[in-house]
Amino acid sequence: MKGYSFVHPRGDFVLPHADRTNGLYFPLANEAGYMAAITPTGGGDAKIDQNHFLLPPAAVVDLHNTRFTRTIWVRFDDGSCWSATGSSHEQKAAEPELHTVEAGLLWHKTIRKHAARPLTAEIVSFVPNDEVTAEVVRFTLRNTGASPLRVLPTAVVPLFGRSADSLRDHRHVTALLNRVEITSQGVLLQPSMSFDERGHSVNTTVYAVMGRRGDGSLPTGCFADLDSFIGEGGDLERPAVIYSPEHADAVRLSPGDVVEGSEALGAVQFDQVEIAPGAEIQLYCLAGVFAHTDGAARAAERYCNPAGFEAALAANREFWDAKLNTVSCTTGNSEFDAWMRWVSLQPILRRLYGCSFLPYHDYGRGGRGWRDLWQDCLALLLMEPDSVRESLLQNLAGVRFDGTNATIIGSRPGEFVADRNNITRVWMDHGAWPLMTIQLYIDQTGDSGFLFESQTYFSDPQWGRASRKLDATRGDTLLYDQTGGVVRGSVFEHLLLQQLSAFFHVGDHNSILLEGADWNDGLDMAADRGESVAFTGQYAANLAWLAGVLEQVSAEVTEIALHHEILQLLDRYAGTPVDYDDPAAKRARLQSFFDSCQQGPSGEMVNVAAVDLAADLRAKSDAMIDHLRNREWIQTPDGHGWFNGYYDNDGERVEGGGTDSPRMTLTGQVFQVLGGVADEQQVDRIVAAADAHLWDDAVGGYRLNTDFRELKLNMGRCFGFAYGHKENGAMFSHMAVMFANALYARGRSQAGWRTLEAIFNAASRFSASRMYPGIPEYFDPKGRGLYPYLTGSASWYLLTVVTRMFGVRGHYGDLVLDPQLQAAQWGELDSVSVCTYFRQRQLQIVYRNPEGLDVGEYRVTAVVADTGELAFTLRDGAAVIDGAAIDRVAMDCTGPEQAPTVLRVELGRRDNGAGV
Repeated sequence: MKGYSFVHPRGDFVLPHADRTNGLYFPLANEAGYMAAITPTGGGDAKIDQNHFLLPPAAVVDLHNTRFTRTIWVRFDDGSCWSATGSSHEQKAAEPELHTVEAGLLWHKTIRKHAARPLTAEIVSFVPNDEVTAEVVRFTLRNTGASPLRVLPTAVVPLFGRSADSLRDHRHVTALLNRVEITSQGVLLQPSMSFDERGHSVNTTVYAVMGRRGDGSLPTGCFADLDSFIGEGGDLERPAVIYSPEHADAVRLSPGDVVEGSEALGAVQFDQVEIAPGAEIQLYCLAGVFAHTDGAARAAERYCNPAGFEAALAANREFWDAKLNTVSCTTGNSEFDAWMRWVSLQPILRRLYGCSFLPYHDYGRGGRGWRDLWQDCLALLLMEPDSVRESLLQNLAGVRFDGTNATIIGSRPGEFVADRNNITRVWMDHGAWPLMTIQLYIDQTGDSGFLFESQTYFSDPQWGRASRKLDATRGDTLLYDQTGGVVRGSVFEHLLLQQLSAFFHVGDHNSILLEGADWNDGLDMAADRGESVAFTGQYAANLAWLAGVLEQVSAEVTEIALHHEILQLLDRYAGTPVDYDDPAAKRARLQSFFDSCQQGPSGEMVNVAAVDLAADLRAKSDAMIDHLRNREWIQTPDGHGWFNGYYDNDGERVEGGGTDSPRMTLTGQVFQVLGGVADEQQVDRIVAAADAHLWDDAVGGYRLNTDFRELKLNMGRCFGFAYGHKENGAMFSHMAVMFANALYARGRSQAGWRTLEAIFNAASRFSASRMYPGIPEYFDPKGRGLYPYLTGSASWYLLTVVTRMFGVRGHYGDLVLDPQLQAAQWGELDSVSVCTYFRQRQLQIVYRNPEGLDVGEYRVTAVVADTGELAFTLRDGAAVIDGAAIDRVAMDCTGPEQAPTVLRVELGRRDNGAGV
């Protein structure tokens, strides 16, 4: 099947016959909190949170099964009826009509041609980028024939008007609360109460469907009762109101009418109208969630007219285009460049939707997960840096003093939840992500002072890495010391506690205990003896970075203030050393720390010399790296080698095996390569083993693991999934992209680009992927992309393209230019470029490669700004420009309206000494 085609560099695309693919959906949202999904046939849902759904909640299976869709019905003079979204029984039984989706950055258009009549319907939908929580729709009916057409149009939006919890529980009872009022513009649903058996409350929220003709005329009638609309024996694909004028006359509602106690919908009907040959009519509808009826009326006045609609649509396009211009690229492959616009949008969508509220994410109830939050910030640092500093600081308030953290971050600053499902557990990887994000922040900004900002700690009944329950809390989630004061610590102390707690929390094989799971949430059945060797490598790298940053700032910051109890975990510094090869001794030291501050720390602070603290942390990191290299490297009979990634709940090593039945995980390799645990020879052998055992062209590259052919109840639920799906052996984009990032970081750029390109090719191969532009969470065994839009892999893909492939990144605030672009990526172009933020300045880096050199053959020979040539030094083959020089030549800007500062970078042969 022919897929979509990009029709504009900003990412606009066209997809013919989109209605012939199941599972397609498109996001419609704004920053005010409206979150919707729309399918080619008007399906999907819309909401502002878990408890306020405008349309009935829709999981992905509902997209092709439900009749609850947005549509516009047309009744002709001869009594025949037609749906502009193909929703009628007759249309579904007949040959498919010509149908096309056109879409761009958060606007969506469908075009459908009547199979037998010269009538074309065009539906344009978007969400204004202001404070309105509503979607706006323009229906255009166009007569393409030589004779007039008389049509009676009716626009329909199904209404739900309550919490998603009511979809099954109390569906009928909550419908009894419905109160619908008809106004001159449409339908207003305001249930009398918010149903909650823990305590019902008066409802003030209004769900509205309103409309007007393009000439300003109002609806001639409305329908707001689902049962009356469809009639006895009818349904939403053959509603009696549309097919029977007599029935419509009997149930039509007028302004002032009220309907109570039934399932609602919003249907607005207009006068019959004649469309002249070659002419068209337009109808405008608004569907949204409002705090009061006046807000709905004002929004309808503003948007349901040609001028208001066009102005809002133009502003919407300009808004999203400008936001995505802040990080974009131009290469010799224009398809890749346009596709990257959608990948760049995805971290923003995660900020808006969280991990919930799109059809594949039907497990979500709102809020953002801890891991997701920190990884999304990676991309936002490159795109929206002005707000990230405060967000990072606020989110650290979710760290407990035992080194664990709340797992759900609410919509308000400082709002944290221990666990969405109220299960006492810890994900062992959570402590790793904040440091990785803050490292990027400091490298991109040079703001090392951020490490010494003060923040509170999170407290709840969970303590000792979920091994203990505290008796009570004070009714809030703040931690208090033993004198009653609120406990505060530096950002550095928060990060330090997370790494130290993990370092000592080891299993019998001296890797960090798996607990509830690590990044792979499917490894959730090895909480007793399971170990994550994979993330032990990342924690080793994190400890090394903490040591390094202390050495970096030691001239200005000679001492670090820490709570006294932490000295127990700084055993080398404190002179109470623990044998790092003795897991029991490490666990005992951690338990001693937990005992000492179970009722809160004492409040006593100590100043620790930065260089001495760095030495303690480096000793820990070195011990971990030495252990991993010497104890967890697997040599297989076929000559390959890789790292073991896990131990199961029986304490058995998970990976290994012979040539015929290898057991290998990609995760087990990524962090050892990325964090520098693997030596150079090991990196090459890992790549060879991954190519042999995990690579699969059909699914877009590296699978997450080989087929273990075992249920493995001693490891996790993922082994109950069919192989090739989700966390059991799918090409799981997130880890594959992190592997690409690691490969670039270790100088294996060809392998890194091969990985990124395979994902791009798989996602773009619509005949298999069946998805709109972007990167999915994973590809199934048939190559279908599942869970699009809301995936952390987008942040890592964007980060890898900008900081590794284009090589534009920071190092403690200095600009590093270290391109690893393949010669072919220039194509026929004279130059390639990337836009990104650095030090709160928007830069466009333009690389010229006049000799067509490949990676390894070229290096930076000159960097030129409008003000002249910039000096740089070479460090490990990369050009490094002092951050102060960037401040002098680039304008400080945090908004997308400012044009970027252009740096023109010449690439020449490595033996050319010019420009240094």
